[in-house]
Amino acid sequence: MIRIGNGYDLHRLVEGRKLILGGVNIDHHLGLLGHSDADVLTHSIMDALLGALSLGDIGHYFPPSDPQWAGADSMVLLQQVHQLILDRGWTIGNMDNVIVAERPKLKPHLPAMIKSLADTLSIEPDRISIKATTNEKLDAVGKEEAICAYSVVLLYQNT
Repeated sequence: MIRIGNGYDLHRLVEGRKLILGGVNIDHHLGLLGHSDADVLTHSIMDALLGALSLGDIGHYFPPSDPQWAGADSMVLLQQVHQLILDRGWTIGNMDNVIVAERPKLKPHLPAMIKSLADTLSIEPDRISIKATTNEKLDAVGKEEAICAYSVVLLYQNT
């Protein structure tokens, strides 16, 4: 049996915050604003994983109203979500992700993001695809006010 889940996340870009995507700190004059480290890619992946098994979303497990998650490392949260998947007898088949950002250019950082996620999830890097694109200067993402990410994951049931 297989299950598919999709995820989406968006965070505002602001000064004075780090830009972290897929667990990788990227040098940029703006960072993502959020209760945790605001890693939109990792948040999108977590929502896709949870959605595949009808387990809700990350807000259910790590609510922004709970001070214990303030500044949380999203890779640690991803490990917890992944454990929920494993505990239910499921394994990640593959995932496909898209990050939408005007700047910085993300292509040089994609291999590091894939490695970071693969290491965190204990899966082969070739099970993770990450693409980067722009919004052609349209909407908040295109005006460099935000970054968003889309994710699709395929899970298969352990036999």
